[in-house]
Amino acid sequence: MTLAAAANETLAHQSNVLVYSAMAVYTLAFLAHMAEWVFGSRSKVGRTAAALTGEAAAPAAVTVQKAQQGGGTAVLERPKIVTRSVSGSRDVPDGPGAHGGTEKGDLYGRIAISLTVLAWALHVGGVITRALSVQRAPWGNMYEFSTTFAAVAVSFYLVLLVLKKNVRWIGLPLVTTVLLDLGLAVSVLYTASDQLVPALHSYWLWIHVSCAIISGAALYIGAVATLLFLFRDRYEDKLTDPDGPQPGAFAVSVLERLPSAASLDKFAYRINAIVFPLWTFTIIAGAIWAEAAWGRYWGWDPKEVWAFITWVGYACYLHARATVGWKGRKAAVLGLIAFACYLFNYYGVNIFVTGLHSYAGV
Repeated sequence: MTLAAAANETLAHQSNVLVYSAMAVYTLAFLAHMAEWVFGSRSKVGRTAAALTGEAAAPAAVTVQKAQQGGGTAVLERPKIVTRSVSGSRDVPDGPGAHGGTEKGDLYGRIAISLTVLAWALHVGGVITRALSVQRAPWGNMYEFSTTFAAVAVSFYLVLLVLKKNVRWIGLPLVTTVLLDLGLAVSVLYTASDQLVPALHSYWLWIHVSCAIISGAALYIGAVATLLFLFRDRYEDKLTDPDGPQPGAFAVSVLERLPSAASLDKFAYRINAIVFPLWTFTIIAGAIWAEAAWGRYWGWDPKEVWAFITWVGYACYLHARATVGWKGRKAAVLGLIAFACYLFNYYGVNIFVTGLHSYAGV
C-alpha cells in the first residue's frame, strides 16, 4: 500500500468516526428536544398564565369577579381560538413554540439547539474528511449523498435560527429524520471510499449533484411544515366547531404550541417557491452533463423521468396556488405528493430500478 493510499484510508476511517460521533450527539439532541416538548406541555394553569401575558395560542376571555370587599378572585376562562374572520381563513395567532412558554421547556430547547450545533459540526467534519479521502466531491454514491443531504438540511435549520425565524418547532422532527437518514446510510447504504467511473469525472458532479442536495434539503423542510400544517389545520377546525368532536388532551398539548395553520402554510409555500428555480436548474444541469457523458441531453432514463415528474409536481403546486387560488389542504396534498416523488426518485429509482444512473451502486 502506498503512502497516499494509507493516508486516504486513514481519512476514510476518521470520516466514519466523525459520522458516528455526530449520530451520538444527535441522539442527545433528540432527547433534549423530547424534554423540551414534555416540560413545555402546559396545564390549564399554565395556559391561564399565558393568557394573562399574551402568550396563549388564542386571545383569552378573562372575567374578574370581586369576591369580597378589599379582595378579589380572578375567574379565568380557557383561551379560545377565534373563529374564521373571512371565508377560507382564521384569525389565529401562532403558538408559543415547543417550550410552551415554560422556563424549563425553553432551557431544554436551548440545550437541544446547542447539541444540534455540535452534532452538525461533527457531521460536516465527517463529510469533509470523506471528500479528502476520495479527493472528489463527497456525493458519488447513496451513502455520501445521504450524509451530505442530512448535513445540508441541518444547515438550513440553523441558518433560519440565526436569522431569528420562528422555526424551533421543527427541531424534533428534523433531528429524528437526520438520525434515521444517517442510520440507514451507515447500516444499509455504506460504500467504502473509492473513485468513480469515468462518466462521473466532471465538474458537473459538483454543480448538478450539489444543487440536487440543496434543493432536496430545502424541499424536506417545506414538506415537514406542510405535514404539520395538516395536523394543525384539523386541530383548528375542531376548536372552531363546538358541535363536532373536540381534540384530545395530547393533541391540544402538542398542536397548540405550533405556529398557526396559516403560518405553516405560508412558510411551506415560500420554501417551495424559493427552491423551485434551483430544482429546475438541477434538471437542466443534469441534461447538459448527460450530453457531455453520453452524447444526448435527454434519454428518458428512470432517474431523468422521476426528476421531471418531481418538477411537474411542484410546478402544479405553485401553479394551483398562483392561479386557482388553492391554499390549505388541497395545496398541501399536492406539495406532499411532489416531495414523495423526490423521495422515490432517490430511494426507489436508485435501489429498485436499473438505468444509466445505476453505475455507482448504492
